[in-house]
This record gives sequence, C-alpha cells and structure tokens, in this order.
Amino acid sequence: MSALLYSFRRCPYAMRARMAVAYSGVAVETVEVSLKAKPAEMLARSPKGTVPVLVLDDQVLEQSLDIMRWALAQNDPQDWSLAGDIDGQRQIAELIELNDGPFKTDLDRYKYAVRYPEFSQEHYRAQGEVFLARLEGLLATRDYLVIDHLTLADTALAPFVRQFCGVDPEWFWQAPYPRLQAWLQRFLDSELFKQAMVKHPNL
Repeated sequence: MSALLYSFRRCPYAMRARMAVAYSGVAVETVEVSLKAKPAEMLARSPKGTVPVLVLDDQVLEQSLDIMRWALAQNDPQDWSLAGDIDGQRQIAELIELNDGPFKTDLDRYKYAVRYPEFSQEHYRAQGEVFLARLEGLLATRDYLVIDHLTLADTALAPFVRQFCGVDPEWFWQAPYPRLQAWLQRFLDSELFKQAMVKHPNL
C-alpha cells in the first residue's frame, strides 16, 4: 500500500494528522505544500485545496480527523481510540467537536482580532478561555484529558491550544491554568511532537 500525505508544517489540522500517522508507525510519505503554490497533483485528487490530504491506493481522505482515525485503525498500540470504552469515546468526540467548533472560532478571532473590530482582542481571548477553563478542570485529577494516558482527544486538541498560546505567550504562561500549561508543555517536549514537526521537502 502506498500513502502520500500532503501537509503544511504549521497548520494545526495537518499537525495532528502527522502525529497520528507517526504514532501508528504506518509508512506514509509526507510532502510539505506551499499554500501559495499548491501542487496540481494534490488539487487533482482534492479540489478543495486545503491540507492535510492523505492519498491512498483506494481512497482520498481530506479531513484531519479521518486521517487520524485511519492511522489508528492501522495500528493503535497505546489505545488512543479507547476501543471498547463507549463513554470514553463519547468524551473524545465531544471535546473534539467543541475544539473544532466554538473554540476554533474564538481562536481565529483572538489571533486575527484586527479582522474582527466589533470587539477587542481581550474579549475574544476571554471567549476562548471558557474552553481553556474546561480543559483545566478535566486535568484536575490526571495528566490527560479523558483518561490517565494519551488519547485521540489530547493529540487532536493540543495543536490548537498551542496556537492559542502562541498569540500571546507571555499572557498564556502566567494565566491561571497551571494544569493545562503543564499538559501543553509535555506535548511540546514529546518525541511525537518533535517527530511530527520535522521539515519535509516541498513538492
């Protein structure tokens, strides 16, 4: 089976797809895409023109979560998907839905506040903090969001919390979220993240 992953290094969606692929150990060729000059080969397989895109022999996966779930279906040695734990799977799905929906909206407005002059950047940050506070609460009794080990939820959310942090790191690291800060730091220090952030050649 041949597999080709079109990616962009700083994109949080592509980041989480790369981590899941790396974790699974499945052989996938990763190609860094220039967003200003998207390769014709990618656009031919995925006209929507966004990354990540995973091209397989028999299908094309155009959503990061689909790519993550595909990778875990190939190999999930540490049970990221919580197979057999229906309640855990429900919690994972709920967290990802909140992250990819309301929190992503708040993150974009916080990061690009100049484009949304209706409110101040501090207002948009406060909106995003609702989700940060929820994550802080989930980490009150364990080091991970759903159970006492890494799951799909942690890996899917971390790139977006990292991006939120990156808007104003000085504010983030002194904010009243010590457990979330420790969780993010473990993620940033992890070999998995470092592996996923290795630079790949442009197509």
